[in-house]
Amino acid sequence: MSFIVQKYGGTSVANPERIRNVASRVAESHKAGHRLVVVVSAMSGVTDSLIKLAREVNPEANAREVDVLLSTGEQQTIALLALALHGLGIPAVSLTGAQAGIVTDRIHTKAKILNITPKKVLEHLDSGHVVIVAGFQGQNEEGHITTLGRGGSDLTAIALTAALKADTCEIYTDVDGVYTADPRLVPHAKKIAEISYDEMLELASLGAKVMQARSVEFAKKFKVRFEVRSSFNHNPGTVIREEHAAMEEVVLRGVSLEKNQAKVTIIGVPDKPGVAAGLFSALADSGTNVDMIVQNVSLDGTTDLTFTINKDDLPPARKVIEAQVAKIGARSHTAQDGISKLSVVGIGMRSHTGVAATLFSALAQAGINIQMISTSEIKISVIINESEGPRAIQVVHDAFKLGA
Repeated sequence: MSFIVQKYGGTSVANPERIRNVASRVAESHKAGHRLVVVVSAMSGVTDSLIKLAREVNPEANAREVDVLLSTGEQQTIALLALALHGLGIPAVSLTGAQAGIVTDRIHTKAKILNITPKKVLEHLDSGHVVIVAGFQGQNEEGHITTLGRGGSDLTAIALTAALKADTCEIYTDVDGVYTADPRLVPHAKKIAEISYDEMLELASLGAKVMQARSVEFAKKFKVRFEVRSSFNHNPGTVIREEHAAMEEVVLRGVSLEKNQAKVTIIGVPDKPGVAAGLFSALADSGTNVDMIVQNVSLDGTTDLTFTINKDDLPPARKVIEAQVAKIGARSHTAQDGISKLSVVGIGMRSHTGVAATLFSALAQAGINIQMISTSEIKISVIINESEGPRAIQVVHDAFKLGA
């Protein structure tokens, strides 16, 4: 029999009926003789409600206390799932992230896992229990509760799979795999049977909602092969694994659309060494993740520098940007939200030509303007108006015949 780590997302445990459904699935695996660790998210909508509550109490809520509050969402779910399993006669025990031995750095709300010492997990497994672990959370070396950021339960599951040396990891969600595009935006999108870590990492970081990007990075680093499946049926899912030669035969694996974007332009930046380094170091120190960067050709000793960030990071980032504009002697800056990033991804781009031409032609024929372009070995991304995003992803998906 196998040693399996299963993870169930918020929609899979959204209400008592769905929690009982998850309990039934877990009970089946347990009765088949598998050793099971089950990682769960907060019930759907709970985390957002807690964030809203914190902001109503204090718009500038302390990050440490926010983590204490947010961690309660997953703790509700682990207890409820354990109770549901008890009702089915299955021995189960719930553990918080800290109790499971997950130690993180000191960055609240976006913590990184430093190490896992799963002593209690193994003790309960050896005594025949299903171990249910709260995803999305851990504790730092000072004993303070931390959370891992959006989608952090995926990271918890992947990291526990590596630390426990489990045979496999199953990520259960409300879709039965990874698709060539978001099926809610492109109804004729197709499920992908298998995908490489690099392709999944690009899709996850570019707005695909199936997996958290950091969890895919972790899986690649520790060679954790995992499968994304639906908790509402027993269909095969999408396997995420190491790249193999046959994968390059597929030119494009998928198209993604990321809506929550903002564009910042620093105008009149002095064109001299160290200026960009100072600006982006300051943003990094503030916890702002910068994505696409474009610098114009220098004229009269100055240039314009444009970059994109997550829209939610814009308010705190503007304070840093305003200070840096004054420090480096730039003329001014502008900030704009209401944009989206559309990307095409595939390791087959390394050995096939014409991808950029097809992408740009499809958008041009649809009358969709491109504001910025960024490329890598297996990806092309463009910034467009957010209002045009749903139409753009369908146009591009059709241009590459991904639904065929």
